[in-house]
Amino acid sequence: MVSVREVARAAGVSLGTVSNVLNRPHVVSESTRLRVQHAMTELGFVRNESARQLRAGRSNTIAYVVLDAANPFFTDVARGAEGAAEAADLSLYLCNSDNRPDRELSYLTRLEQQRVAGVLITPVDADHPSLDEIPRRGTPVVVVDRTRADRAHCTVAVDDVLGGELAAAHLLDLGHERIAFVGGPHVLGQVRDRCAGAVREVVRAGHPAESVVRIDTASNTVGGGRQAGARIAGMRSSHRPTAAFCANDLVALGLLQQCVALGLDVPGDLAIVGYDDIEFADAAAVPLTSVRQPRHELGRTAAALLIEEATDPDHEHQQVLFTPELVARASTRRR
Repeated sequence: MVSVREVARAAGVSLGTVSNVLNRPHVVSESTRLRVQHAMTELGFVRNESARQLRAGRSNTIAYVVLDAANPFFTDVARGAEGAAEAADLSLYLCNSDNRPDRELSYLTRLEQQRVAGVLITPVDADHPSLDEIPRRGTPVVVVDRTRADRAHCTVAVDDVLGGELAAAHLLDLGHERIAFVGGPHVLGQVRDRCAGAVREVVRAGHPAESVVRIDTASNTVGGGRQAGARIAGMRSSHRPTAAFCANDLVALGLLQQCVALGLDVPGDLAIVGYDDIEFADAAAVPLTSVRQPRHELGRTAAALLIEEATDPDHEHQQVLFTPELVARASTRRR
């Protein structure tokens, strides 16, 4: 790579002048600055930003470790975070843990070693000790789309219990009394909370908790939804749920696909509610009813809190909880 020394030689100036052009251009005369910039262009000089940040002891980069980059929900959250980072003149790295604790920990280790200014993370386990250790060593962490019992971190999430209640209340209002909850694994906080909210609403309406039939999936993916659809279709009609509330929209879309493939009418034979309200929900062959999360706002708020924590010594942790809303479409209708 072309060095600063080579640029100085080509432009006929000192190393200090080149440094000023790079870091304090206002102190260099216009003619000298243009001469140095011309030499950089001619030589193909690329600034070594990593070395500069290392000398300065700070980074102009934050990172977001997402749970599943294949899920449009997380890329939408990342776009919101990117907007906040860009406004603060920061870059955003996007890392995909793919629901693997080992991969998540590997990314956290690398990011800390690279001295990023801070880390946004949607963790596999929001209470994992690594999330406490990293801030103690000086790298701020904001937990996204998760809550924690303590106030040791800033957290930005949506009230998933309320989201489950909204979904179940909608289906109960349409006359459904046997509802499947489709999703998993239940070690994930959102899955547990959304299911718990649905059960709570069913019980509140005077039905037994067993009216919510749990159909576990290995992952919250389209494939998981298809497998659940095959299981539901194989049930005896007297035991088959008349409605399904899915842990996210990808599961719901897979379930919808499988129902159509097996000749089940949606919503006549099975009404379906998803969660997240990604763009594909409204574009499905049968537009999907879904519990909407403010995806971009989640990302923007989380990144703003992270930047504040990284720059303000008086920062105080905040726990931000957004309210979801139900968006009714053709995949549910009154019985």
